[in-house]
Amino acid sequence: MDTEVTTRVRTNCRACGHAGCGAYVEVVGGKATRILPDKAHPISKGYLCRKARGFIDDMQYHPDRLKYPMRRAGERGEGKWERISWDEALTAIAAKFNQIKDESGPEAVVFGHGTGRSHHRFIYRLANAFGSPNVLANGHICYLPRLAVSKQLGMSVPIVDYDNHPQCIMSWGSNTIVSNADEYIGVNLALNLKHHPKYIVVDPQRTKLAEKADIWLQLRPGTDVALAMAMMHVMVAEDLYDKEFVEKYSHGFDQFAERLKEYTPEVAEQITWVPKDKIIAAARLFAEIKPAAIQWGVGIEHNVNCANSDRCLIYMSALTGNLDAPGGNVMFGPPPGLPRMEFCGQNFHDAVDRMLGGEKYRLAASINRTSPHAVWDAIEYGDPYQARALLIMGSNPLVARENTERVERCLKKVEFLVMADVFPTPSTELADIVLPAATWLEFDNIADYWKSHGYIFPRPKIVEPEGEAMSDIEILNELGKKLGFEDQFWDSYEDSLDYILEPEGITWEQFKDMGYLRNEPTFRKYETEGFKSPSGKFELYIQQNADWGYDPLPAHMEPPESPAREPEFVQKYPLVLTTGTRVKEYFGSEHRHSKFLRKKHPAPLLTLHPDAAAARGIADGDWVYIENPRGKVKHKARVFDGIDPRVVAAEFGWWYPELDAPGYGYRDCNINLLTDDLHVGPESGATNLKGLMCEVTRVPDQETADPGQLEAV
Repeated sequence: MDTEVTTRVRTNCRACGHAGCGAYVEVVGGKATRILPDKAHPISKGYLCRKARGFIDDMQYHPDRLKYPMRRAGERGEGKWERISWDEALTAIAAKFNQIKDESGPEAVVFGHGTGRSHHRFIYRLANAFGSPNVLANGHICYLPRLAVSKQLGMSVPIVDYDNHPQCIMSWGSNTIVSNADEYIGVNLALNLKHHPKYIVVDPQRTKLAEKADIWLQLRPGTDVALAMAMMHVMVAEDLYDKEFVEKYSHGFDQFAERLKEYTPEVAEQITWVPKDKIIAAARLFAEIKPAAIQWGVGIEHNVNCANSDRCLIYMSALTGNLDAPGGNVMFGPPPGLPRMEFCGQNFHDAVDRMLGGEKYRLAASINRTSPHAVWDAIEYGDPYQARALLIMGSNPLVARENTERVERCLKKVEFLVMADVFPTPSTELADIVLPAATWLEFDNIADYWKSHGYIFPRPKIVEPEGEAMSDIEILNELGKKLGFEDQFWDSYEDSLDYILEPEGITWEQFKDMGYLRNEPTFRKYETEGFKSPSGKFELYIQQNADWGYDPLPAHMEPPESPAREPEFVQKYPLVLTTGTRVKEYFGSEHRHSKFLRKKHPAPLLTLHPDAAAARGIADGDWVYIENPRGKVKHKARVFDGIDPRVVAAEFGWWYPELDAPGYGYRDCNINLLTDDLHVGPESGATNLKGLMCEVTRVPDQETADPGQLEAV
């Protein structure tokens, strides 16, 4: 008779990189058994995705998990390892870092992290203590540019106030019910759509959301700025903008209005492929209905127009009177607790001249971000100095970073590479030391501390770590002490949670049994506080950009590869390629170990129109090659009439962890082998992942076997 008791622990799920959904975890005999939704959670409202439902069996207790620190015992990539103790690992890392610091300066060590990881506060604290201004992340193309632009405008990032039910919603480059982007969780959009607001969708593909839209604007990938400027052209030309806001609270409207004259709907139609009548109709609809809100995704940041795309959508919210208005795009501000930058320690701003890419990409540097290609320049060419060591936590750069060939060269060349992860990956194969990271079930933490919706949630430890796995924040806390900064770190990392909560007058022990803490929102704060910009107003003309050598006004920049290039190039590569299509089953390069998820989505898909497929002899389900000047990779064809015949859309993050082969087969399927890091946005160093050019051909029959081995997952 089974006498083991089932307990249920309330927590905040982190089965995906962004996290944020309320959940209960059932535990039997010290083992987690399943994850259930928390229907009372204020953000997720009872929603729980399939990544969470498959996490326990397929990820938490997967036999391939990293469980012990390992040191390379052969050449990089040979797969020869020796097990070492935690003390040996951290001592060796600290000794090497301090040696490099003494010989080349602290900036020769680069610290890195992946998307949405709650340990990034510790990465910055450690980098600051060590003296390195170089923190490598993917923020140059993902969410952080909007933080930088918002900071430049003197405010926090504005997000949709779904609780006050916008009467018009515009989803722009955001398939929210699939991707569940930061702060939002797709259920909030879905619930609001039940109230039948007017709905506009801007997306190159006919998604499920586009099918619900009153107006679907099917733009050419990478042309968001031209479309947004044309919509604002209509709003200003037809006096549909909020004159009171402009006159009282904005700066530079006359210069901005002059720039808008260049972006007529007719001009935008030529650039974006969106019919001018649809542009006009969407502009009128969004301007005339109140309140209205823009839900925008990171797709608009995946190109050289990154910063201006973010700027334009914030401008559109302000011009229509929806900025910081109930039901509009609201600045909810920081969550309760210690301000995040205070936790990170001293500010990097004084070290811009030493930060890789800092003086060139001033917008990125303004929020302490180093663009990846600047790091690769320093490793590969010693420009402007030699980067000698990398510490990367929770990231798989060989798959997740653009220009894979270059990433691989640099990971092989760098003198000392340390990686921490839950599983072996193509990237950990190249490390000198690999550290086993705990999962979110295995340590105490404060969830959503880095988000902008005004909440924080407890995420308590539920089970013991597998093997000797250690949480990222504990690894960083212990490494900080090994490096000689005992006064800046804690005897136990749990003490840092008390430090964060101290301004609220509570301890972690008290908070872990609470549902959440929240800073209650206020609206139209600019009426009494103004904006924290040089002018004190909302700046439509940004003098700081001019001072940095950038355009002070938004303007469309044609992608470096586009149909406008020379005819010989376009004839060879006639299709516009957009990468990074989101799917429900995966987050970035994670979750490919999961049998549950792989059975639902076993292979990378390339979406192409029936006309494009027929012209190339391709049928739905065929394996195809995607090829451009940088190489070719293999995807499976998804023939679908909801995409322009001139455009194809590829997924990213693919590798096959079940393959017993170097790199787990990532070179066969990784779309980042075709992306580029040499043509970048001027302000943040954003790389162009949308609007590339390619050709697609059917893979010959003798080569069409699935390179993965699903049954072995």
